[in-house]
Order: sequence, then structure tokens, then C-alpha cells
Amino acid sequence: MRQIAPLNAASQVRRYLKLVCWLLVVLGPCCFGSGVRQATAATDDAAANPAPAAATKTSEGKNPKPDAKHDKIAKIRVIGQQRIEAATVLTYLDLQPGDEFDQHVIDRSLKKLFDTGLFADVDLVREGNDLVVKLVENPIINRILFDGNSKLETDKLKQELQLRERAIYTKSKVQADLERLQEIYRRTGRFDAEIVPKIVTLPQNRVDLVFEIKENKATLIGGIRFIGNNRFNSSILRSIIQTRESRWWKLLATEDNYDPDRVNYDRDLLRRFYLRNGFADFRILSSAVELSPDRSRFYITFTIEEGERYKVAAVTIDSAIKELTPDNMMPFVRTQAGDWYDAAAVDDSVEGLTRQAGTLGYAFTIIEPNIDRDRAHHTLAIKYSIKPGPKVYVERINITGNVRTFDYVIRREFRLAEGDAFNGTLLKRSEQRIKDLGYFAKVEVTNRPGSAPDLTIIEARVIEQSTGTLNFGGGYATNNGLFLQTGMTERNFGGTGQTVNVNAQLSAVNQQYDLSYTEPYFLGRDLSLSVNVFRIVQTVDTNQSYAQNTNGLTIGTAYSLSEEVRHAIRFTRKSDQISNVQSTASTYILQQKGTAQSAILGQDITWTRLDSNISPTSGLYVSVGADYAGLGANINYLRSRFKTGGYYPILPRLIGNLRMEAGNIFGLSNQLVRINDRFFLGGDNFRGFAVGGAGPRDSCSGDVLGANRYWVGTAELQFPLTSSDELGLSGRVFNDVGTSSGLNLNPAATPTAGCANNNSVVQSPAIRDSIGFGFTIISPLGPIRLDFATPLLRQPSDATQSVLFSFGQKF
Repeated sequence: MRQIAPLNAASQVRRYLKLVCWLLVVLGPCCFGSGVRQATAATDDAAANPAPAAATKTSEGKNPKPDAKHDKIAKIRVIGQQRIEAATVLTYLDLQPGDEFDQHVIDRSLKKLFDTGLFADVDLVREGNDLVVKLVENPIINRILFDGNSKLETDKLKQELQLRERAIYTKSKVQADLERLQEIYRRTGRFDAEIVPKIVTLPQNRVDLVFEIKENKATLIGGIRFIGNNRFNSSILRSIIQTRESRWWKLLATEDNYDPDRVNYDRDLLRRFYLRNGFADFRILSSAVELSPDRSRFYITFTIEEGERYKVAAVTIDSAIKELTPDNMMPFVRTQAGDWYDAAAVDDSVEGLTRQAGTLGYAFTIIEPNIDRDRAHHTLAIKYSIKPGPKVYVERINITGNVRTFDYVIRREFRLAEGDAFNGTLLKRSEQRIKDLGYFAKVEVTNRPGSAPDLTIIEARVIEQSTGTLNFGGGYATNNGLFLQTGMTERNFGGTGQTVNVNAQLSAVNQQYDLSYTEPYFLGRDLSLSVNVFRIVQTVDTNQSYAQNTNGLTIGTAYSLSEEVRHAIRFTRKSDQISNVQSTASTYILQQKGTAQSAILGQDITWTRLDSNISPTSGLYVSVGADYAGLGANINYLRSRFKTGGYYPILPRLIGNLRMEAGNIFGLSNQLVRINDRFFLGGDNFRGFAVGGAGPRDSCSGDVLGANRYWVGTAELQFPLTSSDELGLSGRVFNDVGTSSGLNLNPAATPTAGCANNNSVVQSPAIRDSIGFGFTIISPLGPIRLDFATPLLRQPSDATQSVLFSFGQKF
């Protein structure tokens, strides 16, 4: 049976009121009239909606929340800041006293404060009609420390960080720097490197940021394989790419570390290699990278499709610009019918045509090589289409990756400037010029759309490398014995592009010292300035019967006449002293005893079209020079020189080189040419003979006298000595041929001691000839060069040198 709960006082009152209302409704019209109905209705509403006990307080005793639509901010208070002024904080807010409380505006202000990076925590809260900004400031970085790094120097790691000491600490920047450090270690092959950032809290809201590093072992390249190569064996292809397999003897090598960017570059190298050799359909299907189970080795597999080899059947030009006729433009095309297809020659043709079009006033010309394949006969027809292009200008040039080298050193190599008409050929030429500097291991120049359709932005990304060289060399000559040569060169001094060179050659009888400095862009112009101070000391020995002391200074400048022609001018002031002449010396040397002053003005004009100024494999060069000595000094002569050469790729990795040089000198004002101004043929310029060994000589004293004219030519073939370049071993065979003669002497000279007359000078215009071979080893100490040569044609009085070697180390 359900029980009825007892009524409380409130319930009883409500029941009573309802009873009274019912009586009023029934009796009201007849007893109280209409006014009773209104009262009854009001009483009934009050019973149905009873008021709370206190109308001005909530159940918790607090004021009710104001209406945000009508309330306004009375005051904005900032709390929690330590270093930052409250007024500075208020500038980031989109609110001010008097504004209404608007949650959207408050959220926007909150985001702006976070975006400053100054605060670890921000909160905007309402207290009454006040807006309170509660802040927790990010700390200041006191020091940045590295713990555990031994393979990479601390200074190098610091250069890669976005954060700096005395900067604001933020978690996002620390995470970005952490990723950058991990990337640097990956590029050195240390994929297992562990880096943990930690902070040490200091007083006054400061922290020390510590990167704890566990470098672990480098992950090296265990093997490189090729699938699908039928025309070229894997050893040849491994020599084409930059990545190398790890071997125990490669103590200082870095190319045997896995670098994904280098592998992508290897893909491009393979593609260019095949396209240069006629394989127009070549494709790289994949480049798979596998990590060994012990995580110590990477194995790379390139899957390729070679396709057929094509020959060029026809070359034509189709010009939509009336002034650029095929007859006028064809001389600038490098591809010829009957040749094997060469993509590099096509690119050179486009560059030459674009340059010529620009010369004729058509800067916005588009030149497209259209290739029509005849797959049945494996031939190609190349048509160069010339048409007007859209007018696009360079908006800006961005340069990244140059930690040591200044921006302007790279920027001045661009053939384009901000505001210039964009030209793809000039962009490619600019990239090659930056590579030719030799300052960077990798150079990539691209362009992307700018802020408007007619604007483009050029992006230049570089990776720096060592630019200093410490050289050691030596050799053995039959007349001088052993000699030692050492030198130090910095080609990018202080990141400015300037070259500083110090060299010394020492032997028992000869000491030579050189100190030179070159500024390639003097006063910011394409005008180089060089200064060279030199000293040569030669002492008396069994092969030289006099001492010679030369001190001098050379100041020179050079500038470009065109992209391929450069003009150099130099002035030399020197003092030559011949002393301690032995009684058995040649009378022609005894005549020149004493000191002579020379003032020499010289010039050179050089034309070059090499594919690379550092390691050329194709192209030509020609150089013509002349020197005039006089200008108030007591030595007067006119001297001229000529040099030319070319590189020819015969087969992949087989390069032919032909070169020749010649010179002539004659005295002015009835003067005879002094011994120190003559030409000495032998040594580096004529292997198989000692310096001056292939030229005039005094048969009585044995002194080398030098020649007034000479010429020498060389044919050389460079090739690998192994099926793979893994050992860094390459070889060469050569043939040097030449002669020197034309020595003019004083006929009234006293005969040399021990000679019956003054006809003791032996000189012959007969041609000398030598053959030899040599090899180069890329060792941990740097490249080692060793040459062996033997004369085939020589004169009885000639002095020979059978071995010449040198080695050097980069730093």
C-alpha cells in the first residue's frame, strides 16, 4: 500500500491559496465585481511562478553575469609580465577600454599575443567589467651548449641553429633547430644520431639550452647496383654518379655516406650521361634504398631502361621572327647531322641561339628544340623553333645555404639582375658560373612564379665545401737532384671570393717564394686586381756556376670583353742580380754579372669555351700575350706568347687533350736578352727533360743559357686504370714534342775558360720528342701525381728528368 508523504508548510499554503481562488472565481462576480477577477488572476500567476527568496543574488550568493551585449570594458589590466612593458602588450590587443566584450575579438587578440613568440602561456579573462591579461613569459636563452658531439664541431652546429644566445626561447624554434641538426647528421651518414634538447632553469627567467647528442656510427653505402644496363657496365655507371661505395681505404671520404639529396643528384647525372651519348629514350624507373638489418649499411639499386641509341638525321631552324633568319642563326647551332645525339650539344645550341637573339635585341625570345624520333631507324630530326616569348622580369634573387660565403660573391656571378628580362639560358649560364667558382659542393639555381604573372623569383641553393689547399710536391732531376715544393692557397678568403696564395720551392740550389693576393671584383665591378710579391734565390752548385737573386712585384688587372673573352693587363717591377760567378762559368754569364732593373708592361687576351674551368672534359681555349720591357729601366725587350688547347671526349671516361704553346723574345735598342728573361724548356712544360734541359747550353761550362724562342706541343689521353673509380686511380699516356733555340750572343765575348774559342755554345733547332705515362691516386693525403717520361729525340747536350711527382691536401 503506497503511503502519502506528509505536507510541508509551503505545500499547505499553496493548497490554501488554490482553495481561496476557487471560491473567488465562483463567488466573485456576484459579491465583489470585476476587480476581484484581476486580483485573482494575479494571485494565480504568483502561485504558479513563486519568486525566489532573494531576487538580487544567485543561489551561490554572487552577482548575476552581466549581459555581454551591452556591457563595456572598464579597464584592461596586464599581470605576469617581467621584461615586457604592459604598454607593449596592449599594442597587440584589438580591444581597448570602452569597447564591448566581444568573444571573437578577444580570441583574435589571444592569438596575436601567442604569435609574438614572447609568451609561453596567455589567458584573457573577465573580472567584473575588467579584462585581465594573464601572461607567462618565455625565458631568455643564456647559453646554447652541445654535449657529446665529436664528429661535428660545435661552431658548425651553432651556425645551423635558428636560435641564438640572448634570444627568446620557444618550443617551436627548438623543434625546428632539432630537425635541422638531425638533417645535418643525416647528411654526414649518421642516421642513428640521437639528439635530445634539454633546458637548465636559471634565475631571472633565463635558461641554458643543451643539445645532448649521441652520434653513433655512420651509416655507410654498402653497395650500389644497376639493373637494366646493357650498353655500359656497372663499374662505368658507378664512376658517373657522385655517391660511392664505402671502402676501408677511404679514410677521409664523405661520398660513401648515404645522402638522399645526393642520390637524387645521381639520378640526374645518370640521365645526363645517357642523353649525352645518344640514348634519347633513357629512363630511370626507380632508385631503391635498403637498410641492412644491423642498420650499418645502405644498399642502393638503380633500375634503368636504356633504350636505343640515336643519330641526328637533320637539323633545321624555324623562326617566327623575321630578323632571325635560319641562315643567320645556324652558325650558333652545335648539333650536326650524322652525329650521335647529344643532349648537352642541344642545350649549348639553345644557349648560343638565345645569346645571339639577345644580341640582336630580342631579349624575350623563346627557343625550343623539337625532336622528332624515327624509332624504326633510330634517328632524330631536330628543329629549333624561334618565337617571341612572354615578357617576364626577375622580381628578386634569393640565395640560401651560404654559411661562410657572402651573398654578393654569389650574386655577382649571375648573368641576370633583379629587374632584368628573364632568360632561361642566362639562368643556366649563371648556375655554371657559380659552380666554376669551386666554393660549393652543390649548386642548384631554379626559378618560381613571382607576386605577379609577369614576375619570377630566382632561387639559388648552395652547399659549401673546403676552399683551402695545402700542397706538397717534389721531384727528381738529373741536374738538380731532389727538390721540395710546398704551398698554401685559400680561394675564398674570409668568404669574400678573394684568393691568397703562398708558395715556396726549396732545393739545395734553388729557393723560390711567392705571395699573391687577388680580388676578382675590384670596386664591385667585373675587374680583378692582383698583387704578387716574389723572390728567387739560386746558389752555385755543380750544375750552375753563378748565383742569381731576383726580387719583384707585379700588379695586374683583368676584365671581360665578352662572355668568352677576357683581357688582362699587368705591370712588373723587378731587380735581377747575378753574382758569385765562378771562374769556370760561361763567358756569356760573366758578361751579365751585376744588377739590372726591369719595368715590364704586359697583356693577355684569352678566349675560352670549356665546359668547366675546373675539370674540363670538352671545349677549346686560346691565349695570346705580349710583354714590353723599358719604361725608364735599363732592360729593353719585347716578348710574345701563344697558348691553345682542347679537350675531346672520345669515349665515356676517356678524354683526349691536345695543347700547344710558343714564345719569342728579342732585345730592343741593340740590347741582348738577359738569361733570366729567356725561355727554359723542360720540367712541367716538357716532360722527360730537366728545366732548361732541352735548349742552348755552354758545352765547356755546362751552364744552361736559355732560348729566345721555343714551342712545345702535347697530346695526352686520360683514362681510368680500374674498371671502377672506387680506388680513385686514373692514368694517362702522353707525347711531348718541341724545341727551343735562337739564342743571340755577343760575338766579341772572351772564350769561356777551358775553351779554345767562343764557339762553345751548343744550340740546335732540332725537334725533341718524349713519351711517357703517369697516374693519379686520390688518397687520404690528397691527389698524388706521378709521371714517368723518356726522350725519344734529344741532343747530346740535353739534360733529362725521368720522374716528376706531386701531392696535395685540401683543408
